[in-house]
Amino acid sequence: MNYLQAIILAIIEGLTEFLPVSSTGHMIIGTALMNMEPTPFVKLFTIVIQLGTILSVLVLYFKRFFKSLNFYYKLVVAAIPASILGFLLNDFIDSLLESPLMVAIMLVVGGIILLFVDKWFNKPSIENSDEITYKQSFIIGLYQCLALIPGTSRSASTIVGGMTQNLTRKAAAEFSFFLAIPMMLGASVVKLYKFLKEGHTFSGDEINLLIIGNVVGFIVAIIAIKTFINILTKHGFKAFGWYRIVIGLIILVLLLSGHELSII
Repeated sequence: MNYLQAIILAIIEGLTEFLPVSSTGHMIIGTALMNMEPTPFVKLFTIVIQLGTILSVLVLYFKRFFKSLNFYYKLVVAAIPASILGFLLNDFIDSLLESPLMVAIMLVVGGIILLFVDKWFNKPSIENSDEITYKQSFIIGLYQCLALIPGTSRSASTIVGGMTQNLTRKAAAEFSFFLAIPMMLGASVVKLYKFLKEGHTFSGDEINLLIIGNVVGFIVAIIAIKTFINILTKHGFKAFGWYRIVIGLIILVLLLSGHELSII
């Protein structure tokens, strides 16, 4: 991996992590176009640069993290289902479903759902995610389990889950942002632990790549979150639905044309 590739991957991560469009699908296309091999460091890089995107949420919603302990308790409750299921079944799920074809299929399926989700849940009653109950937090966490299927999008599953619990689009999106913090932090710690346990080490250049990736991801994620909230509030999910379908079809075309794609 060179510095330009690191910057491009960080831009992709920052743009797509909090949007309901599947960062995995975009990483597949990005790495394929740059002819990148899925080396252990590249796989680690795509996960650890999420720390920069996490920081963007902390900066944008700084005050929300100092309101009450209930805020944290609800995040823990929402994080429980996917954490347990991921720990128990992650390797099994990956062996069955972790393929570019599955990602493409789920992008298209998820896109079709997003085309109609605004009509299905059009009478929200909760405008602030702080108002949700523990039961609602847990149910949103159950929806997050769908993200264990590559290409589903953690953001899409949790936002739709929030809307089923009568949250407005904005409130559901913001709770999804907050819920990303423990999930992405946990994924980064686990990936780093496995990387080191397998005997890998970091070179000076690789450390620099991680620093650059996190800085770029942080900046881009701030822009992406602000833009996403504005679009979501005014126009809903339909544009994201069509976008997912197009990206899914692009991956299918690449596969049918003989390109060797892999999930990073």
